[in-house]
Amino acid sequence: MNNAEFGLGEAVIRSVLEVFSAHPEVDEVILYGSRAKGNYKEGSDIDLTMKGKDLNFSLLSTINQQLYDLPIPYTVDLSILSNISNANLVEHIHRVGKVFYSKEAYAKR
Repeated sequence: MNNAEFGLGEAVIRSVLEVFSAHPEVDEVILYGSRAKGNYKEGSDIDLTMKGKDLNFSLLSTINQQLYDLPIPYTVDLSILSNISNANLVEHIHRVGKVFYSKEAYAKR
C-alpha cells in the first residue's frame, strides 16, 4: 500500500489497521471514494467497506465506535459491502476500490 497515494500518514494507517485486526470476522477492508481515486482533499473522509462472512450490524457499530475514538483527524465512513443496496456504489467500489486491510496479509507481517 502506498500511503502517500491515500493522503494518510503511517500513524493513521497503523491505528486503523489495528482496529480491524482485532476483529477476526473482518477478512478484508476496501478503501474507495476520493482517497482511492487520488483526488482527495486535505479533510476528505476515509471511505471503507468490509468483507467477511460473519459481519453484522452489531460488529459494524462496535468498529465504527472504535474508529471514532481514534485520535485521527478524519471521519471514517464504514460499511459492510454485502449490505450495500446501491448498485452504483457497489460498482464504484469494485472499479476504484483498493485493498486497505487483508486479514491474511496482516497476519504475515
